[in-house]
Amino acid sequence: MLIDVIIPAFNEEQSIGRVLAEIPAGLVREVVVVDNNSRDQTGAVAAAAGATVLREPRPGYGYACLAGMAHAFARPAAEQADIIVFLDGDYSDFPADMTALVQPIITGEADMVIGSRALGERESGSMLPQQLFGNWLATSLLRWFYGARFTDLGPFRAIRREALQRIGMQDTTYGWTVEMQLKAAKLGLRSAEVPVRYRRRIGVSKVSGTVKGTLGAGYKILWTIFRYL
Repeated sequence: MLIDVIIPAFNEEQSIGRVLAEIPAGLVREVVVVDNNSRDQTGAVAAAAGATVLREPRPGYGYACLAGMAHAFARPAAEQADIIVFLDGDYSDFPADMTALVQPIITGEADMVIGSRALGERESGSMLPQQLFGNWLATSLLRWFYGARFTDLGPFRAIRREALQRIGMQDTTYGWTVEMQLKAAKLGLRSAEVPVRYRRRIGVSKVSGTVKGTLGAGYKILWTIFRYL
């Protein structure tokens, strides 16, 4: 199966090279790093490491992911990827876990696979209390309202390209991950989770590292969950 990877990145020049170096050799056809209006050398470092670099000037995690998806979907039909993987550029995830992440899709057991930090091994301090609570609340609401059983909204995920096109992603900021999961449930797609490892990121988180980011993300996630009821 053809596998492409999309990495949204904002000011990740210290980490993006390490992320790209640890993607399993031979597993992936193309890695697309979407430079989300970085003020550092994120794009240059990614390009030097062999990634395809796109620039998305509009700030927002969803905007960056949508730009990467547009690039993937623009390929001729015969060259479309079978699986698209989303991975963060801050080195908090273990790219080597990608092999296990895509396996349920390759074997035909799932349409979408979430890399669950809740089920995997976490380095102490890698997830702050507000992240743990937010994950618990959001996944509980997804179960109550949509019958979707997830343990995490982790950004490290894989999905069949056809399923991703059916979902019709729209969110441009913090509600992006939960939108994908709840829409997958509404469409009856087969979802699975695999344990993934998680460590402290390089640099300061743009979301959980600030009060503004934490409140903004929490509000947008909850708003998205209730919007699609």
